[in-house]
Amino acid sequence: MATDPRRKRQALLRRMVREAKKQAAPEGPHYLEQYCVLVLTGKLIACQKIKLLCAMLLDKIRHPEKYTPYVFDLEEANRHITFVETFCRQPQGRLGEPIRLELFQKARWQAIFGFVHQATGLRQYKECMIVEGRKNGKTTEIAAMEIDLLVNDGEGAPEIYNIATKREQAGKAFEACCNMRQQSPELAGAIRKRQSDLYFAPNMGFIRVLASSTNSLDGLNAHGILIDELAAIKNRQIYDDMKQSQSARQQPLLFSISTNGFVREGIFDAQYEYAAGVLDGSIDDDTFLPWIYELDKREEYPKEKYWIKSNPGIDTIKSREFLRQMVKKAKHDQSFLPTVLVKDFNLKENAQSAWLTWAECSNPATFDIAFDYCIGGFDASESIDLTAATALCMRLGDPHIYRRSMYWIPQAVLDLDAASGNRRERDSLAYSQYVKRGLMRAVPGNKIDKQVILDWFCELRDEGLYTLYIGYDPWHVDDSLLARFKGEFGERCMIPVRQGTYSLSQPMKDLKADLGAGHVVDNNNPIDKICLLNTEVKSDINGNIQPVKSNDPRRRIDGTVALICAYKVLQDKMDDYIRLNKEAPIND
Repeated sequence: MATDPRRKRQALLRRMVREAKKQAAPEGPHYLEQYCVLVLTGKLIACQKIKLLCAMLLDKIRHPEKYTPYVFDLEEANRHITFVETFCRQPQGRLGEPIRLELFQKARWQAIFGFVHQATGLRQYKECMIVEGRKNGKTTEIAAMEIDLLVNDGEGAPEIYNIATKREQAGKAFEACCNMRQQSPELAGAIRKRQSDLYFAPNMGFIRVLASSTNSLDGLNAHGILIDELAAIKNRQIYDDMKQSQSARQQPLLFSISTNGFVREGIFDAQYEYAAGVLDGSIDDDTFLPWIYELDKREEYPKEKYWIKSNPGIDTIKSREFLRQMVKKAKHDQSFLPTVLVKDFNLKENAQSAWLTWAECSNPATFDIAFDYCIGGFDASESIDLTAATALCMRLGDPHIYRRSMYWIPQAVLDLDAASGNRRERDSLAYSQYVKRGLMRAVPGNKIDKQVILDWFCELRDEGLYTLYIGYDPWHVDDSLLARFKGEFGERCMIPVRQGTYSLSQPMKDLKADLGAGHVVDNNNPIDKICLLNTEVKSDINGNIQPVKSNDPRRRIDGTVALICAYKVLQDKMDDYIRLNKEAPIND
Protein backbone atom coordinates (compact mmCIF):
# COMPACT_ATOMS: atom_id res chain seq x y z
CA MET A 1 0.00 0.00 0.00
CA ALA A 2 1.35 3.41 -0.96
CA THR A 3 2.33 5.69 1.90
CA ASP A 4 0.00 8.61 2.58
CA PRO A 5 1.73 11.69 1.06
CA ARG A 6 0.84 13.73 4.15
CA ARG A 7 2.59 11.21 6.38
CA LYS A 8 5.60 11.23 4.07
CA ARG A 9 5.77 15.03 4.29
CA GLN A 10 5.59 14.90 8.10
CA ALA A 11 8.33 12.26 8.15
CA LEU A 12 10.47 14.51 5.94
CA LEU A 13 9.92 17.38 8.37
CA ARG A 14 11.09 15.28 11.32
CA ARG A 15 14.14 14.03 9.43
CA MET A 16 15.18 17.50 8.27
CA VAL A 17 14.76 18.90 11.79
CA ARG A 18 17.23 16.28 13.03
CA GLU A 19 19.62 17.02 10.16
CA ALA A 20 19.41 20.78 10.67
CA LYS A 21 20.33 20.39 14.34
CA LYS A 22 23.38 18.31 13.41
CA GLN A 23 24.54 20.28 10.36
CA ALA A 24 24.50 24.08 10.50
CA ALA A 25 24.05 26.23 7.41
CA PRO A 26 27.26 27.46 5.75
CA GLU A 27 28.37 31.05 6.15
CA GLY A 28 28.01 33.47 3.26
CA PRO A 29 25.18 34.15 0.85
CA HIS A 30 23.34 30.84 1.35
CA TYR A 31 20.32 32.71 2.63
CA LEU A 32 17.74 30.04 1.92
CA GLU A 33 19.71 27.34 3.69
CA GLN A 34 20.37 29.65 6.65
CA TYR A 35 16.70 30.54 6.93
CA CYS A 36 15.57 26.92 6.71
CA VAL A 37 18.02 25.82 9.41
CA LEU A 38 16.93 28.63 11.74
CA VAL A 39 13.28 27.63 11.27
CA LEU A 40 13.80 23.90 11.64
CA THR A 41 16.00 24.21 14.74
CA GLY A 42 13.46 26.49 16.42
CA LYS A 43 15.79 29.48 16.56
CA LEU A 44 13.29 31.30 14.38
CA ILE A 45 9.67 30.71 15.39
CA ALA A 46 7.54 29.76 12.39
CA CYS A 47 4.14 28.25 11.67
CA GLN A 48 3.63 24.66 10.59
CA LYS A 49 3.27 25.50 6.90
CA ILE A 50 6.60 27.37 6.82
CA LYS A 51 8.26 24.46 8.63
CA LEU A 52 6.95 22.02 6.03
CA LEU A 53 8.21 24.23 3.21
CA CYS A 54 11.62 24.72 4.82
CA ALA A 55 12.02 20.97 5.31
CA MET A 56 11.30 20.37 1.63
CA LEU A 57 13.57 23.15 0.39
CA LEU A 58 16.48 22.19 2.67
CA ASP A 59 16.16 18.60 1.50
CA LYS A 60 16.31 19.79 -2.13
CA ILE A 61 19.46 21.80 -1.44
CA ARG A 62 21.30 19.09 0.48
CA HIS A 63 20.05 16.03 -1.40
CA PRO A 64 19.67 17.20 -5.02
CA GLU A 65 19.91 13.66 -6.40
CA LYS A 66 16.35 13.05 -5.19
CA TYR A 67 14.95 15.97 -7.18
CA THR A 68 16.44 15.63 -10.66
CA PRO A 69 16.36 17.24 -13.14
CA TYR A 70 16.23 20.34 -10.91
CA VAL A 71 19.24 21.65 -9.00
CA PHE A 72 19.94 24.67 -6.82
CA ASP A 73 22.11 27.30 -8.56
CA LEU A 74 23.37 29.68 -5.86
CA GLU A 75 24.89 32.09 -8.37
CA GLU A 76 21.64 32.43 -10.30
CA ALA A 77 19.69 32.78 -7.06
CA ASN A 78 21.87 35.64 -5.84
CA ARG A 79 22.01 37.42 -9.20
CA HIS A 80 18.48 38.75 -8.68
CA ILE A 81 19.09 39.76 -5.05
CA THR A 82 22.29 41.56 -6.04
CA PHE A 83 20.50 43.45 -8.80
CA VAL A 84 17.77 44.69 -6.47
CA GLU A 85 20.14 45.72 -3.69
CA THR A 86 22.47 47.45 -6.18
CA PHE A 87 20.03 49.42 -8.31
CA CYS A 88 16.69 49.67 -6.52
CA ARG A 89 15.95 52.41 -4.00
CA GLN A 90 13.27 52.80 -1.34
CA PRO A 91 10.13 54.17 -3.04
CA GLN A 92 8.57 55.50 0.18
CA GLY A 93 9.51 56.24 3.76
CA ARG A 94 13.32 56.40 3.67
CA LEU A 95 13.26 57.69 0.10
CA GLY A 96 16.33 57.00 -1.93
CA GLU A 97 18.03 54.59 0.45
CA PRO A 98 19.24 51.33 -1.14
CA ILE A 99 16.87 48.42 -0.66
CA ARG A 100 18.18 45.78 1.70
CA LEU A 101 16.10 42.64 1.59
CA GLU A 102 15.57 40.90 4.91
CA LEU A 103 16.71 37.29 5.43
CA PHE A 104 13.17 35.92 5.00
CA GLN A 105 12.85 37.85 1.71
CA LYS A 106 16.25 36.72 0.45
CA ALA A 107 15.33 33.14 1.30
CA ARG A 108 12.20 33.17 -0.81
CA TRP A 109 13.91 35.03 -3.66
CA GLN A 110 16.61 32.36 -3.69
CA ALA A 111 13.93 29.68 -3.72
CA ILE A 112 12.11 31.33 -6.63
CA PHE A 113 15.16 31.97 -8.81
CA GLY A 114 17.66 29.37 -7.56
CA PHE A 115 16.03 26.07 -8.47
CA VAL A 116 16.62 25.49 -12.18
CA HIS A 117 16.59 22.69 -14.71
CA GLN A 118 20.10 21.27 -14.84
CA ALA A 119 20.07 21.01 -18.64
CA THR A 120 18.21 24.13 -19.75
CA GLY A 121 18.81 26.46 -16.81
CA LEU A 122 15.11 27.40 -16.80
CA ARG A 123 13.38 28.07 -13.50
CA GLN A 124 11.47 25.31 -11.74
CA TYR A 125 8.98 27.55 -9.96
CA LYS A 126 6.47 29.30 -12.19
CA GLU A 127 4.19 30.56 -9.42
CA CYS A 128 4.86 31.89 -5.94
CA MET A 129 2.08 32.61 -3.45
CA ILE A 130 2.98 34.60 -0.33
CA VAL A 131 0.54 35.20 2.52
CA GLU A 132 1.82 37.48 5.27
CA GLY A 133 0.46 40.07 7.70
CA ARG A 134 -0.02 43.63 6.56
CA LYS A 135 2.85 46.13 6.68
CA ASN A 136 5.58 43.55 6.07
CA GLY A 137 6.94 45.38 3.02
CA LYS A 138 4.91 43.70 0.31
CA THR A 139 4.40 46.75 -1.95
CA THR A 140 8.13 47.51 -2.03
CA GLU A 141 8.94 43.85 -2.66
CA ILE A 142 6.43 43.63 -5.52
CA ALA A 143 7.90 46.75 -7.12
CA ALA A 144 11.44 45.38 -6.85
CA MET A 145 10.32 42.07 -8.34
CA GLU A 146 8.67 43.85 -11.28
CA ILE A 147 11.77 45.84 -12.13
CA ASP A 148 13.98 42.77 -11.80
CA LEU A 149 11.74 40.75 -14.14
CA LEU A 150 11.73 43.65 -16.61
CA VAL A 151 15.45 44.36 -16.69
CA ASN A 152 17.34 41.43 -15.21
CA ASP A 153 15.58 38.20 -16.21
CA GLY A 154 17.00 37.70 -19.69
CA GLU A 155 13.60 37.62 -21.36
CA GLY A 156 12.87 39.16 -24.74
CA ALA A 157 10.07 41.75 -24.76
CA PRO A 158 8.85 40.81 -21.27
CA GLU A 159 5.32 41.93 -20.46
CA ILE A 160 5.00 42.58 -16.74
CA TYR A 161 1.51 43.16 -15.34
CA ASN A 162 0.53 44.42 -11.92
CA ILE A 163 -2.95 43.24 -10.92
CA ALA A 164 -5.29 44.12 -8.10
CA THR A 165 -9.04 44.21 -7.54
CA LYS A 166 -9.14 47.86 -8.55
CA ARG A 167 -6.89 49.88 -10.79
CA GLU A 168 -6.11 52.21 -7.88
CA GLN A 169 -4.80 49.32 -5.79
CA ALA A 170 -2.74 47.91 -8.65
CA GLY A 171 -1.48 51.42 -9.23
CA LYS A 172 0.11 51.50 -5.77
CA ALA A 173 2.75 48.96 -6.72
CA PHE A 174 3.15 50.60 -10.12
CA GLU A 175 3.64 53.95 -8.43
CA ALA A 176 6.24 52.30 -6.19
CA CYS A 177 8.01 51.09 -9.36
CA CYS A 178 7.95 54.64 -10.74
CA ASN A 179 9.34 56.05 -7.49
CA MET A 180 11.99 53.32 -7.36
CA ARG A 181 13.04 54.21 -10.89
CA GLN A 182 13.12 57.91 -10.12
CA GLN A 183 15.30 57.43 -7.02
CA SER A 184 17.90 55.40 -8.93
CA PRO A 185 20.05 57.24 -11.51
CA GLU A 186 20.84 53.96 -13.28
CA LEU A 187 17.22 52.87 -13.56
CA ALA A 188 16.01 56.35 -14.46
CA GLY A 189 18.45 56.40 -17.35
CA ALA A 190 17.51 52.95 -18.61
CA ILE A 191 13.73 52.79 -18.08
CA ARG A 192 11.42 55.29 -19.74
CA LYS A 193 8.19 56.43 -18.12
CA ARG A 194 5.47 56.51 -20.74
CA GLN A 195 1.84 57.52 -20.35
CA SER A 196 0.57 54.08 -19.35
CA ASP A 197 3.65 52.03 -18.55
CA LEU A 198 7.36 51.80 -17.81
CA TYR A 199 9.32 50.84 -20.92
CA PHE A 200 12.78 49.22 -21.15
CA ALA A 201 14.07 49.75 -24.68
CA PRO A 202 16.98 47.23 -24.70
CA ASN A 203 14.59 44.28 -24.54
CA MET A 204 11.37 46.11 -25.56
CA GLY A 205 9.66 45.12 -22.33
CA PHE A 206 7.19 47.04 -20.16
CA ILE A 207 5.44 47.16 -16.79
CA ARG A 208 1.71 47.90 -16.92
CA VAL A 209 -1.31 48.05 -14.58
CA LEU A 210 -4.40 45.85 -14.89
CA ALA A 211 -7.51 45.76 -12.70
CA SER A 212 -9.67 42.69 -12.09
CA SER A 213 -12.56 44.51 -13.76
CA THR A 214 -10.73 44.53 -17.10
CA ASN A 215 -12.93 42.78 -19.64
CA SER A 216 -10.61 41.98 -22.54
CA LEU A 217 -7.31 40.18 -21.93
CA ASP A 218 -6.93 38.75 -25.41
CA GLY A 219 -3.49 39.08 -26.95
CA LEU A 220 -1.53 39.39 -23.71
CA ASN A 221 1.74 37.48 -23.52
CA ALA A 222 2.68 37.88 -19.88
CA HIS A 223 6.13 37.04 -18.60
CA GLY A 224 5.59 38.38 -15.09
CA ILE A 225 2.27 38.72 -13.25
CA LEU A 226 2.34 40.47 -9.89
CA ILE A 227 -0.88 40.28 -7.86
CA ASP A 228 -1.34 42.65 -4.97
CA GLU A 229 -3.91 41.60 -2.32
CA LEU A 230 -5.22 38.42 -3.89
CA ALA A 231 -7.71 38.14 -1.00
CA ALA A 232 -9.58 41.22 -2.26
CA ILE A 233 -10.19 39.80 -5.76
CA LYS A 234 -13.74 38.44 -5.85
CA ASN A 235 -13.71 36.75 -9.24
CA ARG A 236 -11.04 34.27 -10.29
CA GLN A 237 -11.46 34.78 -14.04
CA ILE A 238 -8.72 37.37 -14.32
CA TYR A 239 -6.35 35.02 -12.51
CA ASP A 240 -7.23 32.14 -14.83
CA ASP A 241 -6.95 34.28 -17.96
CA MET A 242 -3.66 35.84 -16.92
CA LYS A 243 -2.22 32.46 -16.02
CA GLN A 244 -3.15 31.25 -19.49
CA SER A 245 -1.50 34.32 -21.02
CA GLN A 246 1.88 32.98 -19.86
CA SER A 247 1.70 29.80 -21.92
CA ALA A 248 4.12 31.02 -24.61
CA ARG A 249 6.84 31.99 -22.12
CA GLN A 250 9.62 29.55 -21.17
CA GLN A 251 10.00 30.61 -17.54
CA PRO A 252 7.12 32.88 -16.58
CA LEU A 253 6.45 33.89 -13.00
CA LEU A 254 3.13 34.59 -11.31
CA PHE A 255 3.96 36.27 -8.00
CA SER A 256 1.22 37.12 -5.50
CA ILE A 257 1.48 38.66 -2.05
CA SER A 258 -1.58 39.09 0.11
CA THR A 259 -2.90 39.26 3.60
CA ASN A 260 -5.96 37.19 4.41
CA GLY A 261 -9.32 38.89 3.89
CA PHE A 262 -13.05 38.83 4.51
CA VAL A 263 -13.99 37.70 0.98
CA ARG A 264 -14.66 33.99 1.36
CA GLU A 265 -14.84 31.15 -1.14
CA GLY A 266 -13.16 33.25 -3.82
CA ILE A 267 -9.84 32.93 -5.63
CA PHE A 268 -7.85 33.49 -2.44
CA ASP A 269 -9.45 30.59 -0.58
CA ALA A 270 -9.04 28.35 -3.63
CA GLN A 271 -5.36 29.24 -3.95
CA TYR A 272 -4.82 28.92 -0.22
CA GLU A 273 -6.27 25.39 -0.21
CA TYR A 274 -4.12 24.54 -3.23
CA ALA A 275 -1.03 25.88 -1.45
CA ALA A 276 -1.88 23.88 1.68
CA GLY A 277 -2.17 20.77 -0.47
CA VAL A 278 1.24 21.36 -2.05
CA LEU A 279 2.77 21.81 1.39
CA ASP A 280 1.25 18.72 3.00
CA GLY A 281 2.00 16.57 -0.04
CA SER A 282 -1.59 15.85 -1.08
CA ILE A 283 -1.12 17.91 -4.28
CA ASP A 284 1.83 17.20 -6.55
CA ASP A 285 2.92 20.43 -8.24
CA ASP A 286 6.64 21.09 -8.40
CA THR A 287 6.15 24.49 -10.08
CA PHE A 288 4.13 26.09 -7.26
CA LEU A 289 5.97 27.69 -4.31
CA PRO A 290 3.83 28.68 -1.30
CA TRP A 291 5.07 30.81 1.61
CA ILE A 292 2.19 30.93 4.10
CA TYR A 293 2.97 32.96 7.23
CA GLU A 294 0.15 32.59 9.75
CA LEU A 295 -0.66 31.76 13.34
CA ASP A 296 -1.32 28.08 13.90
CA LYS A 297 -4.01 28.76 16.51
CA ARG A 298 -6.33 31.64 17.25
CA GLU A 299 -5.22 31.53 20.90
CA GLU A 300 -1.69 32.58 19.92
CA TYR A 301 -2.53 36.14 18.91
CA PRO A 302 -2.12 37.78 22.37
CA LYS A 303 1.38 36.25 22.81
CA GLU A 304 4.14 38.36 21.29
CA LYS A 305 6.57 35.50 20.75
CA TYR A 306 4.22 34.05 18.12
CA TRP A 307 3.68 37.25 16.15
CA ILE A 308 6.65 36.52 13.88
CA LYS A 309 4.77 33.49 12.53
CA SER A 310 2.52 35.77 10.47
CA ASN A 311 4.76 38.85 10.44
CA PRO A 312 8.23 37.78 9.26
CA GLY A 313 9.27 41.44 9.00
CA ILE A 314 8.41 42.35 12.58
CA ASP A 315 10.94 44.68 14.27
CA THR A 316 12.76 45.37 10.99
CA ILE A 317 9.91 46.33 8.64
CA LYS A 318 6.77 46.19 10.75
CA SER A 319 6.60 48.03 14.05
CA ARG A 320 6.14 45.74 17.05
CA GLU A 321 4.87 48.66 19.12
CA PHE A 322 2.19 49.45 16.57
CA LEU A 323 1.09 45.80 16.55
CA ARG A 324 0.96 45.89 20.35
CA GLN A 325 -1.44 48.82 20.11
CA MET A 326 -3.62 46.97 17.61
CA VAL A 327 -3.78 43.85 19.77
CA LYS A 328 -4.53 45.90 22.88
CA LYS A 329 -7.39 47.65 21.11
CA ALA A 330 -8.73 44.34 19.78
CA LYS A 331 -8.83 42.85 23.30
CA HIS A 332 -11.14 45.66 24.44
CA ASP A 333 -13.06 46.20 21.20
CA GLN A 334 -14.58 42.96 19.92
CA SER A 335 -15.76 44.67 16.73
CA PHE A 336 -12.11 45.40 15.88
CA LEU A 337 -10.79 41.94 16.80
CA PRO A 338 -11.72 40.21 13.48
CA THR A 339 -9.76 42.83 11.54
CA VAL A 340 -6.62 42.23 13.61
CA LEU A 341 -6.96 38.45 13.43
CA VAL A 342 -7.39 38.53 9.66
CA LYS A 343 -5.04 41.31 8.60
CA ASP A 344 -2.22 40.95 11.13
CA PHE A 345 -2.31 37.22 11.83
CA ASN A 346 -3.85 35.73 8.66
CA LEU A 347 -6.60 33.84 10.45
CA LYS A 348 -9.91 33.26 8.70
CA GLU A 349 -12.60 35.26 10.44
CA ASN A 350 -15.89 36.95 9.72
CA ALA A 351 -16.86 40.50 10.42
CA GLN A 352 -18.12 41.07 13.97
CA SER A 353 -21.71 41.53 12.76
CA ALA A 354 -21.82 37.97 11.45
CA TRP A 355 -23.81 35.30 13.26
CA LEU A 356 -21.06 32.67 12.99
CA THR A 357 -17.28 32.66 13.01
CA TRP A 358 -15.31 31.21 10.10
CA ALA A 359 -14.50 28.11 12.16
CA GLU A 360 -18.18 27.51 12.92
CA CYS A 361 -19.04 27.72 9.22
CA SER A 362 -16.23 25.43 8.07
CA ASN A 363 -16.47 21.67 8.33
CA PRO A 364 -14.37 19.83 5.73
CA ALA A 365 -15.89 16.45 6.63
CA THR A 366 -17.77 14.54 3.94
CA PHE A 367 -20.14 11.59 3.98
CA ASP A 368 -21.42 8.89 1.65
CA ILE A 369 -24.27 7.32 3.58
CA ALA A 370 -27.68 6.12 2.41
CA PHE A 371 -30.56 7.30 4.61
CA ASP A 372 -34.24 6.34 4.64
CA TYR A 373 -35.79 9.51 6.08
CA CYS A 374 -35.01 13.21 6.21
CA ILE A 375 -36.43 16.49 7.45
CA GLY A 376 -36.61 19.20 4.78
CA GLY A 377 -36.57 22.95 4.71
CA PHE A 378 -36.58 25.59 1.99
CA ASP A 379 -36.42 29.32 1.34
CA ALA A 380 -38.38 30.30 -1.77
CA SER A 381 -37.43 33.50 -3.53
CA GLU A 382 -39.94 36.12 -4.63
CA SER A 383 -38.71 36.32 -8.21
CA ILE A 384 -35.07 36.54 -9.32
CA ASP A 385 -33.29 35.80 -6.01
CA LEU A 386 -31.76 32.45 -5.19
CA THR A 387 -34.00 29.65 -4.00
CA ALA A 388 -32.62 27.08 -1.58
CA ALA A 389 -33.74 23.72 -0.20
CA THR A 390 -32.04 21.42 2.26
CA ALA A 391 -32.55 17.93 3.71
CA LEU A 392 -31.27 16.88 7.15
CA CYS A 393 -30.62 13.27 8.15
CA MET A 394 -29.43 11.56 11.34
CA ARG A 395 -28.42 8.07 12.45
CA LEU A 396 -29.17 6.38 15.75
CA GLY A 397 -26.37 6.88 18.25
CA ASP A 398 -24.64 9.47 16.01
CA PRO A 399 -24.73 13.16 17.03
CA HIS A 400 -23.99 14.35 13.48
CA ILE A 401 -26.59 15.99 11.27
CA TYR A 402 -25.99 15.13 7.62
CA ARG A 403 -27.09 17.80 5.16
CA ARG A 404 -27.90 17.76 1.45
CA SER A 405 -28.76 21.00 -0.35
CA MET A 406 -29.83 22.33 -3.70
CA TYR A 407 -29.96 25.88 -5.05
CA TRP A 408 -31.66 27.44 -8.06
CA ILE A 409 -30.90 30.58 -10.08
CA PRO A 410 -32.68 32.00 -13.17
CA GLN A 411 -30.85 31.15 -16.39
CA ALA A 412 -31.45 34.73 -17.55
CA VAL A 413 -29.10 35.97 -14.81
CA LEU A 414 -26.25 33.80 -16.11
CA ASP A 415 -27.05 34.69 -19.73
CA LEU A 416 -27.00 38.40 -18.95
CA ASP A 417 -23.55 38.17 -17.37
CA ALA A 418 -22.23 36.14 -20.29
CA ALA A 419 -23.70 38.48 -22.92
CA SER A 420 -22.40 41.62 -21.23
CA GLY A 421 -18.89 40.23 -20.84
CA ASN A 422 -19.18 40.80 -17.10
CA ARG A 423 -16.14 39.21 -15.50
CA ARG A 424 -17.88 39.18 -12.14
CA GLU A 425 -20.90 36.96 -12.01
CA ARG A 426 -23.86 37.97 -9.93
CA ASP A 427 -22.97 38.50 -6.26
CA SER A 428 -19.30 38.03 -7.27
CA LEU A 429 -19.71 34.26 -6.93
CA ALA A 430 -18.97 31.49 -9.40
CA TYR A 431 -22.59 30.53 -10.02
CA SER A 432 -21.89 29.08 -13.46
CA GLN A 433 -19.25 26.80 -11.93
CA TYR A 434 -21.64 25.72 -9.19
CA VAL A 435 -24.17 24.79 -11.89
CA LYS A 436 -21.54 22.69 -13.68
CA ARG A 437 -20.69 20.92 -10.43
CA GLY A 438 -24.34 20.06 -9.78
CA LEU A 439 -24.55 22.17 -6.62
CA MET A 440 -26.97 24.60 -8.24
CA ARG A 441 -29.47 24.45 -11.08
CA ALA A 442 -30.26 27.10 -13.67
CA VAL A 443 -34.00 27.54 -14.21
CA PRO A 444 -35.18 28.67 -17.68
CA GLY A 445 -36.44 32.23 -17.82
CA ASN A 446 -35.93 35.22 -15.58
CA LYS A 447 -37.58 33.96 -12.39
CA ILE A 448 -37.85 30.73 -10.45
CA ASP A 449 -40.98 28.61 -10.43
CA LYS A 450 -41.27 27.22 -6.89
CA GLN A 451 -42.32 23.88 -8.37
CA VAL A 452 -38.58 23.11 -8.69
CA ILE A 453 -38.39 22.74 -4.90
CA LEU A 454 -41.10 20.09 -4.85
CA ASP A 455 -39.49 18.34 -7.81
CA TRP A 456 -36.20 18.10 -5.89
CA PHE A 457 -37.79 16.53 -2.83
CA CYS A 458 -39.53 14.09 -5.18
CA GLU A 459 -36.14 13.22 -6.68
CA LEU A 460 -34.83 12.45 -3.19
CA ARG A 461 -37.83 10.19 -2.65
CA ASP A 462 -37.12 8.39 -5.91
CA GLU A 463 -33.58 7.77 -4.62
CA GLY A 464 -35.03 6.16 -1.49
CA LEU A 465 -34.82 9.21 0.84
CA TYR A 466 -38.33 10.01 2.08
CA THR A 467 -39.07 13.47 3.49
CA LEU A 468 -41.17 13.25 6.65
CA TYR A 469 -41.67 16.97 7.28
CA ILE A 470 -40.70 20.18 5.51
CA GLY A 471 -40.22 23.51 7.26
CA TYR A 472 -41.02 26.63 5.27
CA ASP A 473 -41.62 30.36 5.59
CA PRO A 474 -45.39 30.74 4.90
CA TRP A 475 -44.86 34.27 3.60
CA HIS A 476 -43.52 32.91 0.30
CA VAL A 477 -45.77 29.88 -0.22
CA ASP A 478 -49.26 30.10 -1.74
CA ASP A 479 -52.10 27.64 -1.28
CA SER A 480 -51.55 26.02 -4.66
CA LEU A 481 -47.93 25.08 -3.94
CA LEU A 482 -48.86 23.97 -0.44
CA ALA A 483 -51.52 21.65 -1.83
CA ARG A 484 -49.06 20.09 -4.29
CA PHE A 485 -46.57 19.37 -1.49
CA LYS A 486 -49.28 17.78 0.63
CA GLY A 487 -50.40 15.74 -2.32
CA GLU A 488 -46.93 14.24 -2.62
CA PHE A 489 -45.90 13.90 1.03
CA GLY A 490 -49.11 13.87 3.05
CA GLU A 491 -51.42 16.36 4.73
CA ARG A 492 -49.20 16.75 7.80
CA CYS A 493 -45.87 17.14 6.02
CA MET A 494 -45.73 20.94 5.74
CA ILE A 495 -44.69 22.79 8.91
CA PRO A 496 -44.79 26.61 8.82
CA VAL A 497 -41.81 28.30 10.46
CA ARG A 498 -42.56 31.93 11.30
CA GLN A 499 -39.64 34.27 10.75
CA GLY A 500 -39.11 36.06 14.06
CA THR A 501 -37.25 35.87 17.35
CA TYR A 502 -40.05 33.92 19.06
CA SER A 503 -39.77 31.01 16.63
CA LEU A 504 -36.11 31.13 15.63
CA SER A 505 -34.01 32.35 18.58
CA GLN A 506 -33.52 29.09 20.47
CA PRO A 507 -33.17 26.90 17.35
CA MET A 508 -30.51 29.31 16.02
CA LYS A 509 -28.59 29.19 19.29
CA ASP A 510 -28.74 25.40 19.32
CA LEU A 511 -27.73 25.25 15.65
CA LYS A 512 -24.77 27.53 16.31
CA ALA A 513 -23.61 25.12 19.02
CA ASP A 514 -23.95 22.14 16.67
CA LEU A 515 -22.07 23.96 13.91
CA GLY A 516 -19.31 24.92 16.33
CA ALA A 517 -18.97 21.32 17.48
CA GLY A 518 -18.66 20.12 13.87
CA HIS A 519 -21.89 18.14 14.10
CA VAL A 520 -23.38 19.52 10.87
CA VAL A 521 -21.79 17.75 7.89
CA ASP A 522 -22.65 19.19 4.47
CA ASN A 523 -20.02 17.54 2.24
CA ASN A 524 -18.09 20.81 2.31
CA ASN A 525 -20.70 22.49 0.10
CA PRO A 526 -19.32 25.96 -0.78
CA ILE A 527 -22.76 27.57 -1.25
CA ASP A 528 -23.92 26.33 2.15
CA LYS A 529 -20.79 27.85 3.66
CA ILE A 530 -21.18 31.17 1.85
CA CYS A 531 -24.76 31.56 3.06
CA LEU A 532 -23.71 30.81 6.65
CA LEU A 533 -20.86 33.31 6.42
CA ASN A 534 -23.19 35.98 5.07
CA THR A 535 -25.81 35.63 7.81
CA GLU A 536 -26.08 38.39 10.37
CA VAL A 537 -28.37 38.49 13.40
CA LYS A 538 -30.75 40.98 14.95
CA SER A 539 -31.36 40.82 18.70
CA ASP A 540 -34.21 42.13 20.81
CA ILE A 541 -33.81 43.60 24.30
CA ASN A 542 -34.00 40.12 25.83
CA GLY A 543 -31.18 38.72 23.70
CA ASN A 544 -33.45 36.75 21.38
CA ILE A 545 -32.14 36.57 17.81
CA GLN A 546 -33.29 36.11 14.26
CA PRO A 547 -31.38 36.04 10.95
CA VAL A 548 -31.11 39.17 8.82
CA LYS A 549 -29.43 40.06 5.56
CA SER A 550 -26.60 42.54 5.53
CA ASN A 551 -26.94 45.88 3.79
CA ASP A 552 -25.05 44.39 0.85
CA PRO A 553 -27.68 42.71 -1.40
CA ARG A 554 -25.03 40.39 -2.84
CA ARG A 555 -24.60 38.59 0.48
CA ARG A 556 -27.18 35.82 0.09
CA ILE A 557 -28.46 33.91 3.12
CA ASP A 558 -31.09 31.72 1.42
CA GLY A 559 -29.29 28.50 2.32
CA THR A 560 -29.11 29.52 5.97
CA VAL A 561 -32.83 30.24 6.14
CA ALA A 562 -33.59 26.83 4.59
CA LEU A 563 -31.28 25.19 7.13
CA ILE A 564 -32.84 26.98 10.10
CA CYS A 565 -36.34 26.01 8.96
CA ALA A 566 -35.31 22.35 8.64
CA TYR A 567 -33.37 22.39 11.91
CA LYS A 568 -36.31 23.78 13.90
CA VAL A 569 -38.63 21.13 12.49
CA LEU A 570 -36.01 18.44 13.22
CA GLN A 571 -35.95 19.59 16.85
CA ASP A 572 -39.74 19.69 17.12
CA LYS A 573 -40.28 16.33 15.39
CA MET A 574 -37.26 14.47 16.78
CA ASP A 575 -39.40 11.85 18.55
CA ASP A 576 -41.16 10.94 15.28
CA TYR A 577 -37.85 10.83 13.43
CA ILE A 578 -36.21 8.54 16.01
CA ARG A 579 -39.23 6.24 16.11
CA LEU A 580 -39.20 5.74 12.35
CA ASN A 581 -35.45 5.15 12.34
CA LYS A 582 -35.88 2.41 14.94
CA GLU A 583 -38.57 0.79 12.85
CA ALA A 584 -36.52 1.02 9.64
CA PRO A 585 -32.76 1.04 10.40
CA ILE A 586 -30.78 3.40 8.20
CA ASN A 587 -28.55 1.81 5.58
CA ASP A 588 -24.82 2.53 5.63
